[in-house]
Amino acid sequence: MTFRSSTTTARTSSEVRAVARTQTLLEGQNGIGTVRRTTLPGGLRVVTESLPSVRSATFGIWVQVGSRDETPTLNGATHYLEHLLFKGTAKRSALDISSAIDAVGGEMNAFTAKEYTCYYARVLDTDLPLAIDVVCDMLTGSLIEAEDVDAERGVILEEIAMTEDDPGDCVHDLFSKTMFGDTPLGRPVLGTVDTVNALDRARIARFYKKHYDPTHLVVAAAGNVDHDTVVRQVSRAFEKAGALSRTDAVPVAPREGRRDLRTAGRVDLLDRKTEQAHVVLGMPGLSRTDERRWALGVLSTALGGGMSSRLFQEVREKRGLAYSVYSYTSGFADCGLFGVYAGCRPSQVHDVLKICRDGLDQIASEGLSDEEIGRAVGQLSGSTVLGLEDTGALMNRIGKSELCWGTQMSVDDMLARIAAVTPDDVRAVARDVLGQRPSLSVIGPLKDKQADRLDEAVS
Repeated sequence: MTFRSSTTTARTSSEVRAVARTQTLLEGQNGIGTVRRTTLPGGLRVVTESLPSVRSATFGIWVQVGSRDETPTLNGATHYLEHLLFKGTAKRSALDISSAIDAVGGEMNAFTAKEYTCYYARVLDTDLPLAIDVVCDMLTGSLIEAEDVDAERGVILEEIAMTEDDPGDCVHDLFSKTMFGDTPLGRPVLGTVDTVNALDRARIARFYKKHYDPTHLVVAAAGNVDHDTVVRQVSRAFEKAGALSRTDAVPVAPREGRRDLRTAGRVDLLDRKTEQAHVVLGMPGLSRTDERRWALGVLSTALGGGMSSRLFQEVREKRGLAYSVYSYTSGFADCGLFGVYAGCRPSQVHDVLKICRDGLDQIASEGLSDEEIGRAVGQLSGSTVLGLEDTGALMNRIGKSELCWGTQMSVDDMLARIAAVTPDDVRAVARDVLGQRPSLSVIGPLKDKQADRLDEAVS
């Protein structure tokens, strides 16, 4: 399937460049590259971050579609489609796609989330034209053959089985269901065995045609790249597919969505014969556009973000009740989650839950000490910078920023926002978020009396 227009024909590359709009979003400074954006006809956005000092480049295409865009019967279609775009185009077979990148020592992959999908390739800078051609061909020219749909179904069912065999991963899907119920945000990204078995070629192809429009796409490249060259190569690839012919098309705005969190105080237990009980205790968090998210990040870091965090010290170091314990935040367009995870022996699940609940209540009412907040600010600042030390991370940052916020923030600005968080900011967000009644998700072999006591953690 390719992008086509029934009313106009594709223009030449020179005509496309003549109407493209280019902006410099961030000037290179302190070792950070210059970020530029060009909006092409058809509403396609191309964002690059140029770092001449490196020898690699990562090229990706972000799509504003995720499992949140699925109906109940289409649950899993976004992820299914992600797999199918690797199965072949009119120009390349599945083997051609993988071998082209393997032959130059590169790596290629994709991932599907609740609100977006991303396809990417990381290669030497000299092989960037190949990466652009391959990934653009996949996005615009996928055939989605019926036999590939049937063959890939088994692969996806195995992926679902693999996830279900990992309770430490599966418990987070259960927590989403606990908090959001039978809504798009509450359903698993992979879909279920029943929904995946029910999907056919026609339904997936319609989903592809509806959501993989250039207005929903952001092309991102980072590393030793030249912005104008990337724009020309992307323009050429999309023009061949007839995707840049709509002169009136504009990029879609960042997703807004709607809040659909369920009532707090819910408990979901999935009885599994596992060696550990896996628990997530949490509550509604903040959306990704909420200005308080910086303070919430500091709070989460101090609570369960490292070996010096309160939870790690109380649950693991002092009492030896769990090997893995941490807190985390998830921000969506209009809402979010705050959770605490721990894996422990089933006989100790109530002790762990009591420590976690008491810790949340204490911080909600009393806040954190200035020393804890200062340490968390430093830890979060350092991890933010260290997490951007490769071109793949940089591509993710600029691509996701363009798709989800429509703006770019420099690393220095990010560090300034973190440094500007005050103890009062953290205490206020702790009251707002941790002061809510939590919900609980548990996977493990709990006996009847243990299961009956789970309500204590959310009462």
